Amino acid sequence: MAWIVLVLSGLLETAWAIALDRSAGFTRPVPAVVFVITLVLSMIGLGYALREIPVGTGYVVWVGIGAVGTALVGMVALGESANLLRLLSLLLVIAGVVGLKVFS
Repeated sequence: MAWIVLVLSGLLETAWAIALDRSAGFTRPVPAVVFVITLVLSMIGLGYALREIPVGTGYVVWVGIGAVGTALVGMVALGESANLLRLLSLLLVIAGVVGLKVFS
């Protein structure tokens, strides 16, 4: 159960990062509220997961999911560059996260 909560919390990290960007410095209320809600839920989930998962592994998995998810949303939906080196870099992040999970 802890791993499922951790993955969902990582996806919520993607949501709050995108909402933060869309809030335009907290000048747009709806994205700002989405940011706060998803941030709090993501942190609660991370805290719950860390009761069973080692902090180093849990935190890196959470950040990795959030970072890769945010980068992919940026590339797919927000028009950010999706060149080969960026995609390879994301694969390296994924490989590192998987490695920490497998070897923990």
